[in-house]
Amino acid sequence: MHSTSARQSPRRMLRAAAIAACLAGMLLARPETAAARVRLESICTVYGQHEVHLHGIGLVVGLNGTGDGGRNRPAMRALSSALKLMNTPAAIDELRDADNVAVVLIEATIPRTGIRAGQQIDCYVSSFMGAQDLRGGRLLAAPLETSQIEAGGRRNDVAVGLASGAIQIEDPVVPTTGVIKSGVSLLQGFESAFIDRRRGNIITLLLDPSHSSFHSSSEVARVVNEEFSFETGGRRIARAISPGEVQIQVPPEHQEAPVEFVAEVLSVGIDNPHTQARVIVNERTGTIVVTGEVQISPVVISHRNLTVQVGPVLPGDPGETGRFVPIQDSQAPQQLQELVKALNQLRVPTTDIIRIIRELHRSGKLHAAYEEQ
Repeated sequence: MHSTSARQSPRRMLRAAAIAACLAGMLLARPETAAARVRLESICTVYGQHEVHLHGIGLVVGLNGTGDGGRNRPAMRALSSALKLMNTPAAIDELRDADNVAVVLIEATIPRTGIRAGQQIDCYVSSFMGAQDLRGGRLLAAPLETSQIEAGGRRNDVAVGLASGAIQIEDPVVPTTGVIKSGVSLLQGFESAFIDRRRGNIITLLLDPSHSSFHSSSEVARVVNEEFSFETGGRRIARAISPGEVQIQVPPEHQEAPVEFVAEVLSVGIDNPHTQARVIVNERTGTIVVTGEVQISPVVISHRNLTVQVGPVLPGDPGETGRFVPIQDSQAPQQLQELVKALNQLRVPTTDIIRIIRELHRSGKLHAAYEEQ
């Protein structure tokens, strides 16, 4: 048994090697760009899909002596009005001991995908008139509105939903805000108008701010035209309008099913989408985020007992005292990543690296968008 197994071992090894070679060949045969392709839905949204914010003011009852009531006359007026609607009128002075009532601001958001009348969504309530705690409270039915601008600039405040229900406190540290799960019942529907039929069945792709550029928008238009060139006979259906906007005309064969067409468009892949060079630092957490190719011009940096030179090393540079680090002998701007790597190798604290990057930005030597959090 042992000798037979030993004789078969080389065969098994050869077979395993052949399988490994075959798999390696398959991996090498795959185009390198496939791994870098990004679907358009990851960097674009469709115009017309936007959130709608609802707002209103309501009355919370059932609090354990932590409400606005008593001396808060606006709260008492609201309670008096509510009682009058319930055919139980009461004067404001009669409600001076009602400290279990609070006036709250109500907010809700319609998702960008739209919603139909009768569906329910969550809403959030916040005390703004002195209530100390909303725990145990219940919101009386209150209308929610959305401010819409009509033609001519007139505001059209329309009640589109009713909010009510028991309040749940999400953060015990902040008991003055809470959520009502499925607390809003929609009185009217909101559709996602993603196709402009008045202009000839046009959909518009909006690139997110981190990818918006002339290069990106033209590249998105190019890949969409290539993807549908066979169906359209080579006719271009997509064109870049601005760094962040691409318009696409729905082909006649897809006009009866525009949703499927949009799904196909968003699934199109783009190779290496352009990303704006950006540096984001957070000194409090010691975090440095670098996106894209961030370049820095030739510069000499002296910080504490450290000297770093980006660019050519000149005669007489301080190489004998302190720590001296040249970053490549070139007049061309270098990469910020190279500088950060060199500083890390010298065990420079992250807070000092952030301060160096900040001074590079202030001096104009850092060629990227800079943001501090």
